[in-house]
Amino acid sequence: MPIFSSYDGTELAYRLVGEGEPLICLPGGPMRAARYFGDLGGLSRVRQLVLLDLRGTGESAVPEDTSTYRIDRLVDDVEALRAHLGIDRADVLGHSAAGELAALYAATHPQRLRSLTLVTPAATLGLPATDQDRRDAAALRAREPWYAEARAALDEIQAGRATPGTWAGIRPFMYGRWDAAAQAHAAESPAQRNAVAGSLYYPASGVDLASSAVAALRELQVPVLVLAGEYDGGPTPDRAAELAALFPHAEFVVQRGAGHFPWMDGPGDFVRAVAAFLDPGVSSVQAAGTRLAYRTWGDPSAPPVVLAHGRGGSSLDWTEIAEQLAARHRVYALDFRGHGLSDWPGRYSFEFFRDDLHAFLEARNLSGATVIGHSMGGVAALLLAERHPALIGALVVEDAPLLLPLDPPRPPAERPSEELGFDWQVVASIDAQLNDPDPGARERLGEITAPTLVVGGSRSHVDQVQLEWTARQIPGGRFASVDAGHLVHTDNPKAFLDALKSFGIG
Repeated sequence: MPIFSSYDGTELAYRLVGEGEPLICLPGGPMRAARYFGDLGGLSRVRQLVLLDLRGTGESAVPEDTSTYRIDRLVDDVEALRAHLGIDRADVLGHSAAGELAALYAATHPQRLRSLTLVTPAATLGLPATDQDRRDAAALRAREPWYAEARAALDEIQAGRATPGTWAGIRPFMYGRWDAAAQAHAAESPAQRNAVAGSLYYPASGVDLASSAVAALRELQVPVLVLAGEYDGGPTPDRAAELAALFPHAEFVVQRGAGHFPWMDGPGDFVRAVAAFLDPGVSSVQAAGTRLAYRTWGDPSAPPVVLAHGRGGSSLDWTEIAEQLAARHRVYALDFRGHGLSDWPGRYSFEFFRDDLHAFLEARNLSGATVIGHSMGGVAALLLAERHPALIGALVVEDAPLLLPLDPPRPPAERPSEELGFDWQVVASIDAQLNDPDPGARERLGEITAPTLVVGGSRSHVDQVQLEWTARQIPGGRFASVDAGHLVHTDNPKAFLDALKSFGIG
C-alpha cells in the first residue's frame, strides 16, 4: 500500500482501486479501516478510489498523540493526503461518521474542494440521529424474519443496557438485505475498527465544532451530494434532507431498498447516482421520486430543444446531433428511467416514459420547447403531446412504432451476456405493449396541436407506410424519409439534420 507522512510525521496508508480521476474516500466507523469500502459497488470502474486508512486504523500508523484522533484534527490528514496526491482541488467522499469529517474538511479548505459526496452521513453537524429516528427506521423492517430479535437488541441499547451482543444484534438494521454478503461484511467490522480511536473521534462535551462549520458550509460554492438509504436510521432520509438543505448547491438522493451501506444493497443504483453527480457533464432532476440524469449543450438563453432516446439508448446517443444543434439552441438530452445514469426502478411502460418526459420539462421549466424523440422516446413524446397539447412547442418523431399490434407477436427476448447500459426489464415491458398496444394512442393523434415532423428511415424495420399515415393523422403533420435504418440520426446524421432544418430546427 502507498504510504505518506502526515503533518505530524505519522505515516498513513491508502489503497488505489480502479482508474480515472481520483476520488478521496473517507471511512466511517468511526475509525474503521477503509477495506470495508471494497470497490464501492463498482464505482472504481468510473473513478480511481483513494481509500484512506485513518490514523490508527488498517495499515496506517498509530500516532504518538492520541488527541489527534479527534475529528477536527483528522481534517489535517485529509489535507495532507490531497497535497501528497498533487490534486489542486479534490473530489471527497465521506461515509457514515466520516460524513462529518468530509464536511469539516469542506468548511476548512473550501478552496481545495471540487465536490463533496456524503453517503449516509451519521451524526453530522448538529443533526444527529435520534432514538426515535432509529425506532422509526426499524419499524420499516417489521416483516423481516430477524426483526423481533434485532428490535429487542435495539431496545436494550436505547435503555442504556448496551453490550457487545446487543450491538451485534442490531446489525441487520444496517443493511437493506440481511443476506450472506451483508452478514460477512458486518462480521468484519469489529476487527477493522479501532475502538479506542473511535471513542476519541468526537470532541469532549463543551467543544462545539458544528456552529462555525455550518456557517462556512452555507457559503460553500461546490456541488454536494447527500445520499441516504431508505431504511437507514442514522441518518433517516428526513434527517439527511435537513443536512442537504444546509448547502447552497446540494443534490439529495434516497436510494430505495438501501440501509447504511448502500453500495452493498444496490450497487448499480449507488454507482449510477454517484457517477452522475461526479460527472460535470451530467445533471439530475427528481421526477415523482425517480432521479433522471441529463446532459446539456449550448447557450442557456437559446431556444430549448429536448432530445429523447430510444429503447436501450441514453443521452449519449445524441452527442453528434446535440453538438450541431447547440450552435443555435440550448439542447437537453435526458436518460429515461431504466437507462444510462438515471434510476432503474424496475417498472417500465410507454406511459412511464411519457411521464418522465413531462416531469423533466416541468422541472427544467421547458414548456414550449421543441422535443425530438427517437423510437421509444418518440412514442413517449407523442403520448405527451396528445395529453398536454400546449406543453410541446414543436415535435419531431423519429422512426417510432405506430402501436399497432405486432403480427406475429414478439417472442420473449433473450438477455445478452454482456453488461448493459439499461435495465433489461425495459425490453420485456415494452415488447408486451408492442404486442398488445393501447388503441387510444392512435385514436388521439388528431388532438396533437404542436407542429409535427415524422422522420422515417427508408431501410428501417419500422413500416414506413404506417409512419406516413401517422403524420397524416396529426393536423399539419409532415413526413420526411431519410436514407437510413432505424437509427436515423446515427446512420445518416447529415440528412437527419437537413430534415430538421427544413422543418425550422437548426
